Amino acid sequence: MGHVSVIGCGNMGSALVRGLSRTGTHTITACDVDQQVLDEIEVHCETTTTDLATAAESPIVFVVVKPDLTAAIVEDLDLSSDQTLISIAAGVPTTVLEARTDADVVRLMPNLAAATGDMAAAVSAETLTDEVADLLEDVGVFVEIDETEMHVSTAVNGSGPAFVYYFIGAMIQAGVDGGLSRDDATVLAAQTFKGAAETVLQSDASIDDLIDDVCSPKGTTIEGMGVLRESTADEALMAAVAAAERRSEELARGVEHE
Repeated sequence: MGHVSVIGCGNMGSALVRGLSRTGTHTITACDVDQQVLDEIEVHCETTTTDLATAAESPIVFVVVKPDLTAAIVEDLDLSSDQTLISIAAGVPTTVLEARTDADVVRLMPNLAAATGDMAAAVSAETLTDEVADLLEDVGVFVEIDETEMHVSTAVNGSGPAFVYYFIGAMIQAGVDGGLSRDDATVLAAQTFKGAAETVLQSDASIDDLIDDVCSPKGTTIEGMGVLRESTADEALMAAVAAAERRSEELARGVEHE
């Protein structure tokens, strides 16, 4: 596929490195100021470096640093018009970065499941190229959205894994409280979420119809669903997504006022 650089190898950057590496079709340069971080992912890379200039040599360059550092890093990279810059910075508009580089700018909101090839991502449709699309398909699935929808995407698929982990944790604890070992409860709960998610992706049925498929009259599932439907669990989850979306909007206003 070609040479790719990942600048910033914390949790998300490392996930991208690992996900791209597992395909065996990319040569990867990883760049970070922390040598220990680079040592941990060295096996997945052709090159590790603390030098931005070295990372800037790749045709495609991911910038995976904190939003308040992104614009300055992009400016320091001095990329050319035949290169592509992919930014994952929450709240940093494409226009802010385009003013600081000659490269084509693609805005992406991925998540940590890129490490296993199961990433859910949103990418700005206005700037997506076939080359970038092929690259993203190697680490998961993506949807093309208008850049104005990036705030809610940041909340749904960017922050979303943490919300899912929270609910998996609750189901694990329920299993443990009922007498299962923690290891067994973890396998059963996590695989249940995984299987249910795959069913949603592969089925044309609505969520309500899928729930009804599991519920038998006077059975165990319908009893549990009665508790959920009388609770505010759905409202709490939607509120969490809304809070994350608001924070993305706040970050954007901070960048635009700099």
